[in-house]
Amino acid sequence: MKTLGERLNYARKKRGYTQDSLAETIGVSRGVIFNLEKNKTNPQTIVINAICQTLKINKTWLTQGIGEMEETNESSQSAKILAELYEVAKELSEDEQLYLLDTVKALKKRLNRTTK
Repeated sequence: MKTLGERLNYARKKRGYTQDSLAETIGVSRGVIFNLEKNKTNPQTIVINAICQTLKINKTWLTQGIGEMEETNESSQSAKILAELYEVAKELSEDEQLYLLDTVKALKKRLNRTTK
């Protein structure tokens, strides 16, 4: 499987999801899943994280074709956290989402300074 779309299609079917059911589970339209599987759009990180959490697959495998499809425990925990963040953020307005993103970036920058 050479493309993200092929890997997504394979993982989705292996886990027993239709495009509709996967889209509904992660809170996007069926068109988002369709376009990803047809390699028509570049995926947003938040959508990829939600897909990986739902299908319990390795993000690196899905996006780059590297490693195994099955997720590891470490990536599972990270995916759960990001999926929860996605669930909170998707209900915010675009301005609120941008504010949240700026806040997270500022926090990351601050934490990087304190660990050096």
